Amino acid sequence: MDINKFKSVAVRKPDYDVLQGLCNQKFRSPASMISKLVNEYVEYQAMKNKFTIPEYKKLILKLDNKSIGKKNLNVRTMENRTSTTKLKVRRKGKRKQKTNRRK
Repeated sequence: MDINKFKSVAVRKPDYDVLQGLCNQKFRSPASMISKLVNEYVEYQAMKNKFTIPEYKKLILKLDNKSIGKKNLNVRTMENRTSTTKLKVRRKGKRKQKTNRRK
């Protein structure tokens, strides 16, 4: 198999079962179904962000900091994920302070 043409992807078992069901219903192989889903999603994102499909593909394939840092795209990087998933934990009620009293 040509490693430049094909890549392996790990898929969770429940998702694989759904993919297999979709493939059986539409008479497609899993590889062609994944390709179809990726192409439809790229088309959707390009229209949403007001790009042509080739422009959007070029943009998402660039790995320089200029294209990753744009705020108008829904590009999810590790920096974006960590900054949005921080939670603030608040305690209910006041904590009793320890005292060092000896009786």
